Amino acid sequence: MNRTAPFVRRRRIVLGALIVVVMGATLAARPSEAENKTAAARTSSKTAALRAESAKAEASKAVTRKAEAARAEARRAEALRAQALKAEAASRSKAALTQGSPAGSPQGGLPPADQTVFKRRQRITGHLSPKSVVASPTGLVTAQNMMYTHTISVFTPDGKLRDTVEDSVDLSVFGIDGHPGISRGAPVEAAFTHDGKHVYVSNYSMYGKNFGPEGLDSCSPASAPDKSYLYRIDTATLKIDQVIPVGAVPKFVAVTPDDSTVLVTNWCSWTMSVVSVKAASLVATIPIGGAYPRGIAVTADSTTAFVALMGSQRIVKVDLASKQVSTFARTGDGPRHIVISPDGRYLYVTNNTSGTVSKVDAASGTVLKTVSTGNQPRSMAISSDGLAVYVVNYESSTVSKLRAADLKQITRTATDFHPIGIAYEPTTGSVWVACYGGSIMVFDDSKLAKV
Repeated sequence: MNRTAPFVRRRRIVLGALIVVVMGATLAARPSEAENKTAAARTSSKTAALRAESAKAEASKAVTRKAEAARAEARRAEALRAQALKAEAASRSKAALTQGSPAGSPQGGLPPADQTVFKRRQRITGHLSPKSVVASPTGLVTAQNMMYTHTISVFTPDGKLRDTVEDSVDLSVFGIDGHPGISRGAPVEAAFTHDGKHVYVSNYSMYGKNFGPEGLDSCSPASAPDKSYLYRIDTATLKIDQVIPVGAVPKFVAVTPDDSTVLVTNWCSWTMSVVSVKAASLVATIPIGGAYPRGIAVTADSTTAFVALMGSQRIVKVDLASKQVSTFARTGDGPRHIVISPDGRYLYVTNNTSGTVSKVDAASGTVLKTVSTGNQPRSMAISSDGLAVYVVNYESSTVSKLRAADLKQITRTATDFHPIGIAYEPTTGSVWVACYGGSIMVFDDSKLAKV
């Protein structure tokens, strides 16, 4: 019997068991490796997806930023274009007024005003009691509503109300003592600076602490009520930013073409106030030499003012440097309003009591022609090209359009009760008529008449 046989068998059994163990371990390890590979694959996939998502989000943000930048740039460009257009319009208007543009010259692409059809466009009502209406070179229109409403209504050229400015002020804010609390005015007339940035408004009377009785239409320097104030309104903010003392019952307001001086006629003081725009203060008071000064027209060089004395038949000439006053022309009873032609050669005057309009040589004072228009012609306006003048006839409740060359009446149109103020709006070629009864009528005068 071979003794090694059992040993061999045992060794074979051990080796077999080892082989089985090793194979089992190998087989057990394989699923783990597969799972690891699968997990790694999943992680890699998720990482790639996150990276892709992040890249996509970043790309989207970049596109958004680029679009926002483009929109901002477009807004800036549009603002610059609008600013440039506004500056150009103001520059053209100022150049025409300071240098004088010949009668018949183009007016912003509008046809000649003596060849256009005068047609009613709209009627504006609301909380209005307009004493006057004025238009800026850039199209803003204000209506002064006096003490009956205590407001200034501000309109865009299309007749939409932009805002309403209250005439209430705290005078102490403007360095004026003696009237604590809130004071109110009574807007009468207004005038824009030629750059359109500000409008000056006269107040017939002031109401508040320590103010006396309101002004009267029948008065004299001896019986004059308290002096009143001139407001300045910023046309961007539509806020009153200056209050300047003037005379008693201030009426008409004019800004010299060089925008250096504001002139105000004082009805009861029988004077004209001279206000420095730069100093924002009263720098002179000129006795005007007669009763009830009202309308003012200023020469293109800003050296001479013509003033209508409504208590007489006279137009006086005022040297703004020397303050000398002299009689210039006699046009009719009750001269009220004056406009000067764009070329500075002629004055046009309404004679309220006489019911007439006169054309005057601005160099000599010679009255060239006088025509009847209606009962009590009050305010007047002139087209930008100087070819037409427009007159409101108060007691007739009409508005007349006259050819400037010979004062021939082109048309006369009915208005609401008691038309009192009128303005030519240069950006649209429209004529605005303020009616005391509580309305504003707007007439289109921008289209050529059909032949």
